[in-house]
Order: sequence, then structure tokens, then C-alpha cells
Amino acid sequence: MSPTEFRSQIAQFTAQLAGRPLDAALDAWLNAEHGAGSPTYQQLKDACQAGVAEGWLCDREGGGIRYGRIFKPADDLHGFSVDVVEMQDIAGPHHTHPNGEIDLIMPLEGDAQFDGRPAGWLVCPPGSAHRPTVSNGRALVLYLLPEGRIDFTR
Repeated sequence: MSPTEFRSQIAQFTAQLAGRPLDAALDAWLNAEHGAGSPTYQQLKDACQAGVAEGWLCDREGGGIRYGRIFKPADDLHGFSVDVVEMQDIAGPHHTHPNGEIDLIMPLEGDAQFDGRPAGWLVCPPGSAHRPTVSNGRALVLYLLPEGRIDFTR
């Protein structure tokens, strides 16, 4: 897996999200069609694990969290930016999602959950805010942010 291959994989996936509202219906659809155990979920998880192992994903570290924005928003990614974080039993910095956020939760150790959700997808609507928290183990989380918008709370 290379960053170019990963970008192509993400672009094919985000094509299915283009123009859809980030709401409970999208959350339900993602978990039904691409949830834990699905081919899409496994392919994305495998790609993220390979990227971390090869050093081109989660290439920064701060406050016990490995992270990195691998792609800025772009037309081929249907306006989404792509970040991947690795967290273990920790809460990250509080922030808001002006345009919403789509998270792919990929437990690696234990019964890891992200914001209380198990393996699968979490859609945060526009204007939502949280302190992203991984509990009960270690997980990778892939973030898709429309227009790359995220506002960290001071």
C-alpha cells in the first residue's frame, strides 16, 4: 500500500458520500453498507494499518496521540480531507466540526471504542463538538472532514 493507492481507495469511497448530508441517516447507511465486517471496512483498516507500519500515516505525535493529515481536501476526494489518528485510552483535544465529520473506528487492541462507539462508522453533524475519546484499548480512527474544517477549542 502506498499513499497514492490509499488516496485512490479513499476517492472511490468518498464518491459515495458526495453531496449527502452528514446526519443520522448517513451514519446508519455507512454502518449497514460499509460497517465492521464488510469488505470496505476491512480494506480501509488494512490500508491504515499498512500506512502506520510503513510510517506515512500517523507520522506525528503529541500528548500520547499519533496523528497526521495525509490528504488536504481536494476535488478527487470530493472535498474531504483525510486524517488518521492512533489513540489508546485517551481523550484528545476538544474541537467543533463546522461542516460535520465522518469517523471510521478501527479497534486494534482490547474492546476499543471511540466516543462510546465500537468498530464501524460515526457521523457527527455540522456544528457538533466533542473531545474525541478512545476507551477500553487502542484504535485507529480515520477522519473525513468536509473542506478540511475543524476548529480546536482554545
